[in-house]
Amino acid sequence: MRKEIIINATANEIRIAITEDGRLAELFVETPEKERSVGDIYLGKVAKVMPGIRAAFINLGMKQDAFLHFSDIGSSFSEYSSLIGDEDSDVDIEEDSEGEEVSEENGNQTSTSKTFSPSKTTQSVPPVKRQGFRENGRDRSIPDLKRGQDILVQVTKEPMGKKGVRVTSEVSLPGRFLVLLPFDGKIGASKKIQNFKEKRRLRRIVRSMLPETFGAIIRTVAQEQDEAALRQDIENLLSSWREIEKNIKSEEAPALMYKDMSTTSSVIRDLFSEFVDRIVVDSKKLYKEIRLYVKSVSPELVDKIELYKEREPIFDTFEVEKEIVTALSRKVWLKSGGYIIIEQTEAMVVIDVNSGRYAAKREQELNSLRTNLEAAREVCRQLRLRDIGGIIVIDFIDLEDEKNRKKVYDELRKEFRRERAKVTVLPMTDIGLVQITRQRIRQNILSSFSEPCPVCGGGGLVESKPSIVNHIERWIRRFKSESHEFRLKLKVHSSIAHYLREGTISRLTKMMLRYRLIIRIEEDEKSSPADFYCFSFKQNKDITELYNS
Repeated sequence: MRKEIIINATANEIRIAITEDGRLAELFVETPEKERSVGDIYLGKVAKVMPGIRAAFINLGMKQDAFLHFSDIGSSFSEYSSLIGDEDSDVDIEEDSEGEEVSEENGNQTSTSKTFSPSKTTQSVPPVKRQGFRENGRDRSIPDLKRGQDILVQVTKEPMGKKGVRVTSEVSLPGRFLVLLPFDGKIGASKKIQNFKEKRRLRRIVRSMLPETFGAIIRTVAQEQDEAALRQDIENLLSSWREIEKNIKSEEAPALMYKDMSTTSSVIRDLFSEFVDRIVVDSKKLYKEIRLYVKSVSPELVDKIELYKEREPIFDTFEVEKEIVTALSRKVWLKSGGYIIIEQTEAMVVIDVNSGRYAAKREQELNSLRTNLEAAREVCRQLRLRDIGGIIVIDFIDLEDEKNRKKVYDELRKEFRRERAKVTVLPMTDIGLVQITRQRIRQNILSSFSEPCPVCGGGGLVESKPSIVNHIERWIRRFKSESHEFRLKLKVHSSIAHYLREGTISRLTKMMLRYRLIIRIEEDEKSSPADFYCFSFKQNKDITELYNS
């Protein structure tokens, strides 16, 4: 499979497209208004503890408080608390998955668990108590959080709508070849590293370089890397962690302790590997920055970075722009003539599969199977491209044969193997429904390129003109029942004004005769068609709210 990363940079926006075999697979958008926050580490303050939903809300200095579920408070909470000022917490050294303790190699890398005791003059964290509960069939314990308590957290999910960011107390620092886990002695490795000997070699090297109590997750790109490259990555991450320690001693909550890379840099760090054929970028400045970074971490990949110099827009050349238009559409056509409809609701995403022109009288079961298989592949691609998360329900074309239903289910599972997000797929029901849950980390692509309609409020429908006029007439009836005024100014959208004036004997004339009222209409293009405002000539003010139901 040919894989490329195409980067288009303008003054106000950077778009990163990942293509597979020439088709758009993923899209990232970076703008000053929507800055990436996943990976950022904050010293927060507990704003509210809600045991009923097993969660706490943390003040990070943002518009909405962050959401911290009790399941995201790990076993190393006491160790992190000691950073902030709880010197009574005990620090235990955990063992890694092979039963060996994490050891430090260099004499200048002292065990951080024995030096983390900052004397913070601000509010100290109270002694940590534990409360037990069961989750996923296992006994879990959580710290007894108190309102006003300082806590170190890391953002794991971007804000969604009116919801704030989601955070965890298990802090980690991502690097090029591994992810550093302070206070976690375990050494993990990516499941995509298939070679057992290589995995064992990497574990041994990383374990020998990490200070006591530190753990790490070895990334896929670490395969075949020498000790020098791994050491450089570890030293950079440890340096970042020591800077966080230093800041915690002086900063007051809420405060940002660590800012993760921008979207562009994180994509290069996480996704650029030997499996990517090339990176093409149309900005000289960004081209130089990417080359400089890659040269320092993976010099063997520098030649894969290209500067785009043509006059035609880069996304037009690689046919990315037209696929972005498709990604913003609710209707996606299939090659066979069928199509899928993608509808976003508050609770879930619903996808409907239709046969379209592919419907035939003969071999209905076979035709339905072919359309469903093609739709399954396209749905998986669209979910990745649009970055749709949460609950997804797909309504496939009905299939009579159980074997055919299983074929569609197997096709979905096969396509989802390309996913980096966690996905769960349930088998197809007898009525052709498939339920999927997909990990949601950031806002989907539709949110990046659009905002709710000011007229319909994002619902896609507006109230009909007759219904709006009926609202106005009910308002006038209430007004006349309580007031003796006979003159009124009605401010409405131009489309409603035109509707009221239509006809030989207009609706407005009939209304004035019925209620013995003189109504002067004023058009307002800026207001929503569903809104109307009534002004009293006698009182010289807006009286709309006085007679609303």
